[in-house]
Amino acid sequence: MFKSIFVKYITAFMLINIVSIFLSTSIITSLVNVYDDNNKTRTLANITYNTSEFIVNDYKESGEMVFNDYLTRRVVLLEPVLDAMVASFDNVTLYVADGMGRVMLVGGADKAQITGDHVYPAELNEVVAANEQISRYDRIEGFFEEKHRIYITPIATTDGRVVGSVMATTANTDMDELLEAMIKTIIVSTLWLMLAALIAVYFITERLVSPLRSMSRAAKEFASGHFDARVPVSGNDEVAELAVAFNNMAATLQHSEETRRLFLANISHDLRTPMTTISGFIDAILQGVIPKEKIPHYLEVIRSEVLRLSRLVSSLLDLTKIQAGERKFTMAPVDICEMARQIIISSEQRLEEKELDVQFDADRDNMYVTADLDAIHQVLYNLCDNAIKFSRPGGKYIVGIHDAGQKVEISVYNEGDGISPDDLPYVFDRFYKSDKSRGLDKTGAGLGLYISQTIIEAHNEKIRVESEYGKWCRFAFCLPKSAAPKPESKGERDK
Repeated sequence: MFKSIFVKYITAFMLINIVSIFLSTSIITSLVNVYDDNNKTRTLANITYNTSEFIVNDYKESGEMVFNDYLTRRVVLLEPVLDAMVASFDNVTLYVADGMGRVMLVGGADKAQITGDHVYPAELNEVVAANEQISRYDRIEGFFEEKHRIYITPIATTDGRVVGSVMATTANTDMDELLEAMIKTIIVSTLWLMLAALIAVYFITERLVSPLRSMSRAAKEFASGHFDARVPVSGNDEVAELAVAFNNMAATLQHSEETRRLFLANISHDLRTPMTTISGFIDAILQGVIPKEKIPHYLEVIRSEVLRLSRLVSSLLDLTKIQAGERKFTMAPVDICEMARQIIISSEQRLEEKELDVQFDADRDNMYVTADLDAIHQVLYNLCDNAIKFSRPGGKYIVGIHDAGQKVEISVYNEGDGISPDDLPYVFDRFYKSDKSRGLDKTGAGLGLYISQTIIEAHNEKIRVESEYGKWCRFAFCLPKSAAPKPESKGERDK
């Protein structure tokens, strides 16, 4: 159950909210209790102080007598005074005790009959006798069944003699009711807010998790070999960006899979066709079906097919070495102009057969670059060979070599069918052949441009292609400039 991100997210949200409710309720309850306690303490202190002052003055005016006798004689006067002292306060009871801690008078909320059994505990009586005030939250034995807020002020004569005390008390029932109502209100309001937030979180989480579920399903489809699965994209946030990236990856995988299948088909065709031709002609020669005077012609055909197989195997070996990182490049000064001239001369027969308008456009007769001689020759030869192969008869064929600052730009241009916009992004892909009909390119395996790109990238440069479909195509790459190599001295040549 908890493997689901959605369940984990909702559970974490609920736990955070529950803890937040508990903490906020505890903090609010504590603050209210502290405020109420301080407020009640101040109120009770004022009541006991005022009552004590009144009794002291009245006792002084009544003449010298025992304080107990004074309380007994003045009960008719004092009881209304006690009631008046607490009249404006709810649930406050006022007690007047003699010097021994016996309660003699009561006013306010509790008007129960007072007997001699209502006596302060010895602990309280000792504090009062020392002329000290008492403030506590306690249940005085013999007085209350539940805890009350208590404040006691001694009654002392002018000479400092403690003759009695005044105690004001109040219960916490009103505050308990208030706190209970507050807690209920907090919990109910928080629950409603949590419900609303939970609904919002549900939809937000579903919005986040749904694409992930789609990606998981798509990944399983990929594992099964179905690369056409895609993830729905909605919105423009990070999740949408992830979905777009996933779909792009899926498209790349699909393209790679299609390229792989196409490559296998091409390789099978390229291997099977020459082998079938070779086998057929050899069998015909051995069986005497072919006249002797035509045997040299068919041997030449067999030789051509063997060379075709050799080129294919050589390309596959080059690809294997590149993928394994076994092909090493030796950088040295190379005359790129001389290399281009030799390649053009070597292709003279094919150029004449197509009657191409050949142009060699170089800024100088000799231009040197830093490169691996064999590797760059392979790249330039492949580009020139493709340009001839896909040129239309009588079209322009231009090999350009130009100064480009710290580099030299080499380009091969031809007029022909060009490359379609759909195929242009994939021309350097491994095993890719834009001529799927195989009408023009019957000898390639779709590896030449991929190997060329890999070689150029090994020189820390880029190869690019431009084309106007149905008109022309141009491949170009750059190489860093190099100084011309120093000529060898006579002594070095002799060595």
